[in-house]
Amino acid sequence: MKNTENRDSGDALVKAAIDYIESHSAEKFSLQALSEALFINGSYLLRLFKSRTGQTLLGYHNRVRCTKAQALLRDTELSISEVGEAVGFVSSAHFSHVFKRTTGMTPTECRCGSDRR
Repeated sequence: MKNTENRDSGDALVKAAIDYIESHSAEKFSLQALSEALFINGSYLLRLFKSRTGQTLLGYHNRVRCTKAQALLRDTELSISEVGEAVGFVSSAHFSHVFKRTTGMTPTECRCGSDRR
């Protein structure tokens, strides 16, 4: 019974971390802020998240940002640097690098590949 309780509480923590990241995705990632918000040790949270999801907290944070950026690139006329800013990147070069690493395409390729006419 104890393993089930531990599993359930771990799942709840991962869900809470996901919810926090999604609602704070435009902010700079801070393990300290996240762990304080969840009242949990940061190192434990890193290990738990990776073991339950197969990805790092920072990787998940960047994926959420890039998903939001893809929607903005498809649905708005914002410049690429404005899209990067809107999803929380300070530097457009860093935005482009993370976007390419996360999605496999550049922001320009994403925008040109969408049917925005």
